[in-house]
Amino acid sequence: AVDLLLDGLALGRVSHATLIVGPPHIGKTTLARIFAQALNCTGGTPAPCGECVSCRKVVSGNHPDVRILDSPDQPLKISEVRDLQRELSLSPHEGRWRVAVLCEFERATVEAANALLKTLEEPPAQVALLLTATEADALLPTIVSRCQVLSLRALPWSLVKETLVSRWGVDPTQADLLAHLSGGRLGWAVRALEDETLLTRRTECLDNLTSLLGEGRVERLAYAATLSHDSALTREVLALWLGWWRDVLLLASGSRVNVTNVDRVATLHRQAGQVTVRQAQRMVAQLQSITKNLEQNVNLRLALEVLLLSLPSPVAGG
Repeated sequence: AVDLLLDGLALGRVSHATLIVGPPHIGKTTLARIFAQALNCTGGTPAPCGECVSCRKVVSGNHPDVRILDSPDQPLKISEVRDLQRELSLSPHEGRWRVAVLCEFERATVEAANALLKTLEEPPAQVALLLTATEADALLPTIVSRCQVLSLRALPWSLVKETLVSRWGVDPTQADLLAHLSGGRLGWAVRALEDETLLTRRTECLDNLTSLLGEGRVERLAYAATLSHDSALTREVLALWLGWWRDVLLLASGSRVNVTNVDRVATLHRQAGQVTVRQAQRMVAQLQSITKNLEQNVNLRLALEVLLLSLPSPVAGG
């Protein structure tokens, strides 16, 4: 993906709109920011140099020709798109290109997405739009069809571990755990390294899941009610639970594929012996479904209640 973007720049074939897709924390925004640096770099080749005034301004968020819209807690609104369009209609102030990075565009309102279509259909000269999203299918087909699409895929966990050790000086044991938990997303591993609360919340989420398996309807519904008040936390919990049930499914089916939660193998084996393969498959499917439906403005509390009431009881074969 990096080579494709930089080769196009070197050949003078910069796409007016690029959609970068991939799982959370895979590096979509980082790649978009680096390309924004490359487009306006004044430090010579190969770009970006990372040292010139232009590159440093992009990193600090002070470049007048580079606009990054990244509000994870709020969907992109039509008013923001209108303001952006007015900016893009102007000639670059300092650099060669006006660049707009629109993060998590699947969260944009329908009105905002439709408004952006006009810019995609009739792009001003020297303007580069960089959109990021988890999946291309989550966007309007008319948006996707007007973009160059780049898919970022997970790295092998061994490469993530090696990079954490060599570049960040992480202890090999800790790097091994972070690499497995990251699912090949180096950005997540680095974030967890810098923010210890990520691993603390993970411990709490998985402990809660284990406890809920032995609880009744009242306790499960109460947990669903509490969790539904925080949509961001809900997404994090669902992602952790999905990884957990995937591991349970792998062990229950006798697969030799490495599990993600390598620090809880004993608990995983115990739970894999208490559920059927079909039950584990159903939990994985339900978690995938509810995660996808969160972007469709479903009733979050109701969806969580259905999920939690369907948790299998820890009884062998049942």
